[in-house]
Amino acid sequence: MIEFIRWHDLSQTQRLFHGRGHAYQGYEHVNVDWFAPVALITLYKEEDASFLMPIAHYLMTNLSGCQSVQVQYRCRPMAPRKVLLGEDITETVVQEHTRKYQVRFGRSQNHGLFLDMVNGRDWLAQHARHKKVLNLFSYTCAFSVAAIQGGASEVVNVDLSKASLAVGRENHKLNQQDLTKVKFQGIDIFKSFGRLKKLGPFDILVCDPPSFQKGSVNIQRDYGKIIRRLPDFMASGADLLLCLNSPDLDEAFLKAQVAEHCSDCQFIEQLDNPEVFKEAHQGKGLKVLHYKFKPSSV
Repeated sequence: MIEFIRWHDLSQTQRLFHGRGHAYQGYEHVNVDWFAPVALITLYKEEDASFLMPIAHYLMTNLSGCQSVQVQYRCRPMAPRKVLLGEDITETVVQEHTRKYQVRFGRSQNHGLFLDMVNGRDWLAQHARHKKVLNLFSYTCAFSVAAIQGGASEVVNVDLSKASLAVGRENHKLNQQDLTKVKFQGIDIFKSFGRLKKLGPFDILVCDPPSFQKGSVNIQRDYGKIIRRLPDFMASGADLLLCLNSPDLDEAFLKAQVAEHCSDCQFIEQLDNPEVFKEAHQGKGLKVLHYKFKPSSV
């Protein structure tokens, strides 16, 4: 696997190896990420020290500024982590272009920033000027940071997890952004459509739901519920970024949901994923579809 590990500017957070794309036979269970100064190996299948330590030593030796190599066992309950080499670093602030984000290790399965979504955040930063943005399933508000960076007039972040929204507030502070332009709504989206309508209308909507969250979201069942309410939230001509990260559902599923539940949405383009997130099978990785809301009654 070592010969497939590639990186660019190490001041930037990035994926170094994407085995989960099934493009590298025998390493489908391994990802490697750079959250400076931490190199993080993620395992989706058990491996012993004879497999892990050569990779850890390679990363520690060759990544300038690396102070810690850790492994997260996504193949185990609660996804525990272990320090393989170097310091026991539990949190850091990473750089994505000129944006900063807080990343934490060992507190939950996810670390605070999804690296495959960088092109979506860049798109938003480029299109948000003077726009009012609704960020659904906002998690730690990475999209919101990009929107405010791009000159958004207001962003409303919605997530069931108040702890994630608290990290989102810190992310805005890290970037020295004006918090009077940002709202944080710790609510269940599916029980709060009326509340969201009152906060609109919005010029841009970003929807990046988890594929499955026990007691909350089953995206195959629930995406249509969101899409059919879009006319209640959106201004005429609004842009929509609809995201889908389930490996079991492709872009055709999302397009069918939009066609069935909101025919006034016009498909514009599918955003490319970063090159490192190479997928052997089309439709398995992240899907980000850009739509324009053009109500026929207008």
